Amino acid sequence: MPPGLVPAAVPDPVALRIPGLSRALSLRVHGDEDRYISRQIRAAGIWEPYETTLVLASLQAGDVFLDVGANIGYYSVLAASRVGVEGAVLAFEPDPGNFRLLAENLQLNDCAGVVTAFEAGLADKTRPGQLYLSEDNAGDHQIFAAAAGRRELPITLYHGADFLRARLSRLDLLKVDVQGAEYAVMSGLIPLLLDLPRLPRIILELTPLSLRQAGSSGRALIELLATLGQPLWIIDHIEHRLAACTREELAQWCDNVDTVEGDMGFMNILAGPAVPGARLGGGDRIHS
Repeated sequence: MPPGLVPAAVPDPVALRIPGLSRALSLRVHGDEDRYISRQIRAAGIWEPYETTLVLASLQAGDVFLDVGANIGYYSVLAASRVGVEGAVLAFEPDPGNFRLLAENLQLNDCAGVVTAFEAGLADKTRPGQLYLSEDNAGDHQIFAAAAGRRELPITLYHGADFLRARLSRLDLLKVDVQGAEYAVMSGLIPLLLDLPRLPRIILELTPLSLRQAGSSGRALIELLATLGQPLWIIDHIEHRLAACTREELAQWCDNVDTVEGDMGFMNILAGPAVPGARLGGGDRIHS
């Protein structure tokens, strides 16, 4: 597939089967070439069930949600259904194929007036970038060349604080899932976050290998997050609970993963107050 060619989508929308939705929602998804997110949504009507529960429980009418790495709009659509017209969702997705479906899904679910979508990524500098495309995982495109043979296409990257300062006066929930570029995204956003009246909850993916390939590290990301002074939690998607952990415990886990060549271990973490209704526990699964 030549660079920039948009893959085919499944013709009919897929109904989401998520407990607690206030109204029916559906998504246009990729076809068989996306073996992960789109395939799971087609099969089960849901993606990342526990993370989905946390996002919905973290938001209420009037809230503001920032979705960095929005993919086809799954979390943006869910958030829009929760925050309503009194709130706002800002979604960033640099891949043209994903962005096309994101835009279609906003229209399909009548939330285009709530969600503002940008065909771009966030970073620590405003600059042109390159997106290196995965052939079988539309959620694994990267802004660095970790493997030979990936097709690439030009994208735009914005410094988060500079781009959003005039667009955000509050932020309640931030999701960052950008395949190793999380350190750059958070570096660009933290000046803005520190100026807000209240820090948001932050859900982000922590993958030491990808972070290292992007020129950072898992430890560096954890230490950057720790400057916000928020509690840290492992999102335990197996036991469906939040496991409390310290900065050093998470950083040491990243160091341990880094000692094993090619180890692609990852976890999703939460920075901020515990989500209402979530089961809480200690970080005993951190070394699993």
